[in-house]
Amino acid sequence: MNLSADAVRRLEEKTRHTFRDLGRLERALTHASARPSAGSDYERLEFLGDRVLGLVIAELLFRAYPTASEGELSLRLNSLVNADTCAAVADEIGLHEFIRTGSDVKGLADKRLKSLRADVVESLIATIYLDGGLEAAQPFIERYWNARSREINSAQRDPKTELQEWAHQQDGAQPIYSVVERTGPDHDPQFTVKVDVRGFAPATGVGRSKRIAEQNAAVALLYREGVRQKAQEEDTND
Repeated sequence: MNLSADAVRRLEEKTRHTFRDLGRLERALTHASARPSAGSDYERLEFLGDRVLGLVIAELLFRAYPTASEGELSLRLNSLVNADTCAAVADEIGLHEFIRTGSDVKGLADKRLKSLRADVVESLIATIYLDGGLEAAQPFIERYWNARSREINSAQRDPKTELQEWAHQQDGAQPIYSVVERTGPDHDPQFTVKVDVRGFAPATGVGRSKRIAEQNAAVALLYREGVRQKAQEEDTND
């Protein structure tokens, strides 16, 4: 165990959770570049934490927005579980003080480090969940995500709905989505999706699920055709 008693104490203060398995906590904070052996890093915990986070946020949104459509709820969910938001939570907690990485990671660009910090937040959620179930994980998630769930920018319109309505005005056209490519392992896939609207050049989007990739493809087409005025929108799965 490389985590000092003081580090554990500070983490417990920040999370308001008493960790039962300190070995698992250390794995949650260890990047693959620093692992002494296979299976001693946060990757498996990140997989579980991502699902726990998604479930808790989905319920939070379901209760907070009783009249919202499925499309709006999905868009809000995506904005709350993406790398930007998770990394922001990591920074608020100060997780960078506790993450263990190898020397090859320390010099990486900020964008990659953002993803790393986001991954560790998810692995930390998994650690709390395995310690005490949803009863322990839900208060932690709600503490750091409640205010964020009410931010205006998370209420943007569902791009697929917006594209469908716009396309219908273009001689009754209907967007057609197709998967161009699927890469990555089963636990962390990446999809490339193309959207076609009759009379317009296709657009593509990438995401960790087909739904996210479809949304990103819709956004790309909306921006290109000037329906949305923002010059660029960061990938939902960044």
